[in-house]
Amino acid sequence: MGTASLLDKEITRSLLLLNDRQKKTVLTVVKTFAQEEQDWWSDKKYMAEMARRFKDMETGKVKGLGLDAVELAARTAFKNRNKKK
Repeated sequence: MGTASLLDKEITRSLLLLNDRQKKTVLTVVKTFAQEEQDWWSDKKYMAEMARRFKDMETGKVKGLGLDAVELAARTAFKNRNKKK
C-alpha cells in the first residue's frame, strides 16, 4: 500500500470527526493550497509588481527594515501586549 493511500485514508477518517464549521475551514485551506500551485513567475501582474517594488528598494524610494528593527518591534509588541487591555 502506497504512502499516498495511507495519507488519503487518514485524511478521510479525520474529516469524519469534524463539524460543518471545521469542514468549511478545511475546504478553504485546501482551496488555498490548490491555488498556490499556479506558477507565480508566469503571472505578468505579479512580476510587474515585484519588479516595481525591487526598483523602489534599490533606488531608496522605499526604506526597508532590517532584521534588528523587526525583531525589536516584535519584542516590544510582545512585551506590551497586556498593557493595552
